[in-house]
Amino acid sequence: MQPDWKAGLRHAAKAAQAGAYQGEILNFETSSQFFGQLPEKRWDLVRAAQGRGELPVRELARLVNRDVKRVHEDIGILTELGLLERTESGGVCCPYTSMHIDMYLKAA
Repeated sequence: MQPDWKAGLRHAAKAAQAGAYQGEILNFETSSQFFGQLPEKRWDLVRAAQGRGELPVRELARLVNRDVKRVHEDIGILTELGLLERTESGGVCCPYTSMHIDMYLKAA
């Protein structure tokens, strides 16, 4: 995220033309949207799943010491955002070994 959005757009266009994988990007309009979709308990799920391969939902709930029903609900939101993926056998996995988060705040 760059304050100079035009330069950022030009950089993204050059990277796209290079044909190399550029990573995934998830954007939110406001910090309240970000924190509303990704509170601490959901980040705990992502961190617990990172690098572990496929996990059953019950195992993930046990790792974060939470109720299976609530974990299942949070997994639904995290899969919509693309931070977790459902497997064919009904488990979940985190497709990312690392994540980088940028936040740009300025006075209104």
